[in-house]
Amino acid sequence: MLLLRGFIFLLSAALGLIVADWVLPGFSIDWSDWWGFALAVVIFAVLQSVLAPFIMKMTHRHAPAFLGGIGIISTFVSLLVVEAFVDGLNIGTPVVLTWILAPLIVWLVTALATWLLPMVFIKRTVQERRAPAVQG
Repeated sequence: MLLLRGFIFLLSAALGLIVADWVLPGFSIDWSDWWGFALAVVIFAVLQSVLAPFIMKMTHRHAPAFLGGIGIISTFVSLLVVEAFVDGLNIGTPVVLTWILAPLIVWLVTALATWLLPMVFIKRTVQERRAPAVQG
């Protein structure tokens, strides 16, 4: 179950980055460097999972009014780190608009994917388990 959760988290991170690449002109994934993209996805997902609880704790302690924006804030910080250190992802012009919209898009897509993908995998698993019982 933990492995499935990790896979879903990585897949949702990849989907979020891909959608941002499709939608935002200043957000680009270097598709010729698949290793860079894979590294960007893994680093982004790990940063998200580590930063969200940390930012939540700090926000709860110092700025409770911002608690609702934890996901977007951790997405922004994760994108900032990945963009700075991984060649597979570039956030360029228009800089301000892209840096405002990219975390929103990536956060929304990853949140939806993290919520919906388990339903797809669970439904498939249930159908596979029921199939032999029906045939036998």
